Amino acid sequence: MTTSGRVPARVVLAACVGSALEWYDFFLYGTAAALVFGPLFFPKSDPLVGTLLSFLTFGVGFVLRPLGGIFFGIMGDRFGRKPVLVITLLMIGGGTTLIGVLPTYAVAGAWAPILLVALRALQGLGAGAEYGGAVILLVEYAPPGRRGFWGSFAPMGVSVGNLLAAAAFALATMLPHDAFMAWGWRLPFLASAILIAIGVYVRFRVMETPVFKEAVERRQLREANPAMAALRLNTRSFFVVLGARMAENGLGYLFPVFGLTYVTTMLGMPRSEALSALMVSFVVQLVGIVGWAAVSDRVGRRPVYMFGALAGVVLAFPFFWMVGTREWAVVTLAFILAQAVVVAGMFGPQAAYFAELFPPQRRFAGFAFARELGSLLAGGPAPFLATALVAWAGGAWWPVACYIVVLSGITAFAVWCGPETYKDDIASVDIGVVAPDTGATLSARA
Repeated sequence: MTTSGRVPARVVLAACVGSALEWYDFFLYGTAAALVFGPLFFPKSDPLVGTLLSFLTFGVGFVLRPLGGIFFGIMGDRFGRKPVLVITLLMIGGGTTLIGVLPTYAVAGAWAPILLVALRALQGLGAGAEYGGAVILLVEYAPPGRRGFWGSFAPMGVSVGNLLAAAAFALATMLPHDAFMAWGWRLPFLASAILIAIGVYVRFRVMETPVFKEAVERRQLREANPAMAALRLNTRSFFVVLGARMAENGLGYLFPVFGLTYVTTMLGMPRSEALSALMVSFVVQLVGIVGWAAVSDRVGRRPVYMFGALAGVVLAFPFFWMVGTREWAVVTLAFILAQAVVVAGMFGPQAAYFAELFPPQRRFAGFAFARELGSLLAGGPAPFLATALVAWAGGAWWPVACYIVVLSGITAFAVWCGPETYKDDIASVDIGVVAPDTGATLSARA
């Protein structure tokens, strides 16, 4: 932890670049799944089935994220945050760049979707620990009372990555349709190599976190399996993270990824207009993430997080009413409310909250394992399930709105059941540990 009230700029950049690359890659894949992967990699299917299949490959990465979270989380707790963050960055970025040179079904036949799934799996393994590591890097450097604010720079990187991906695809879609489908869609994937180079350079120059170094000096980071220890000894925290992810992650993908598909494929809004509306919402979301995180430093993580979840309940039906107008200004406002109020209201305080729920000796593994298990249950299936629900309802959107309400309700309840953490000492080895003989919690909580 720093005592100056600031986190070194190099640390902030290292965290932001990595999370920006992760979510540039993942949103890029989601956008491509919505717009091009169906006809290019699953051409024998009808358009709706092709979209479903492409979203199914989108979910493959989420299946492997918990495994990546366990493996690299254990490595991060045993050998340090820094080396793991370099490895995960290379895995995610490498997978994305290679997608940009994949042959399509017309060239390679069945090998095309197989290779696409393999690279998606590589991304998923790396992503399982990337975001958690970036958050921990920031939070373990941050001074007490400012962990929410400084921790929010990792989720800010997420918005930057989403914005870059939306901008890259918006530029690519300006090409003639034939050129875009032939080679233009590849350019945003190949551009990720730039972020890889910047991220690796910066991360190699970052020092290990003060909290980790202190824990090593005290010989506190020698658990054989920190992930299982987190599940056994920090059970409440583990399931709070799992439940808190349902709406944040599910809606974080459902609104921009399925929302983009809905307004373009199902409502007929021009792709360039829909992407520009989404880009505006990502810009506003940047401000929202920092703002909600800073508020959580003052009033606590739980009330801010619950506000975002309950806002999802309120917005579920109005969102579809608004995008149904196909008016650019109204559609943009709908995306802004979804991204900057609902998702940012949860995503802003989440970084510090999840890190504060686990002690340093199992923070990386516990954070990454629980968070990515939530990704598997919520974010991965969200675009696929939403598309399937619309197909089941004959094109009606109301089942998706009900799905949003359910996800938001689960998250609000999970956070309500969780502890408040914003005043805790994150260097304590007893955070959230349940004593097996009494069921009491040994914690530094106020």
